[in-house]
Amino acid sequence: MTCADELPQTISVPPARCVTVTVFEVSAKPGREAVAVISTAATPPRPGAVGGLLGGRRVRPAPAFLVNAATDYAAGLVCPLLLPGDLRVLVDDRLSTDAEPVFTATGERHTALSLRAHDLVTLLSGKTVDLRIPRPRGSREAVAIRH
Repeated sequence: MTCADELPQTISVPPARCVTVTVFEVSAKPGREAVAVISTAATPPRPGAVGGLLGGRRVRPAPAFLVNAATDYAAGLVCPLLLPGDLRVLVDDRLSTDAEPVFTATGERHTALSLRAHDLVTLLSGKTVDLRIPRPRGSREAVAIRH
């Protein structure tokens, strides 16, 4: 495994059981900042959802050098544990909190960590947020829900 996105295929588990960290570069009025988003491989965060939450004018995946500097982990292999205290961290509220195992990168190639989902969520620092993008009015999904 050379990046966290490879976890589901590498260890043959569903993407919903693989926790990943995506780092974005968010541009706002005072400047730019790195923001780490903890989610699953099944529901990766969208830049628009992160920008909507933070009021960012521009949100894009952070370049590797910024990921490395902001997280102290290798880009693509960021572990959700032991992230620096000055890094803004958002935790997707869709993360499982059951007693089943989840898997995550450790910062090292060819290495993954397995622990119970509720233990991981207990250890995470950061703010739990809703990263779902609302459906526009009049969309098929919105109409189907009203019936």
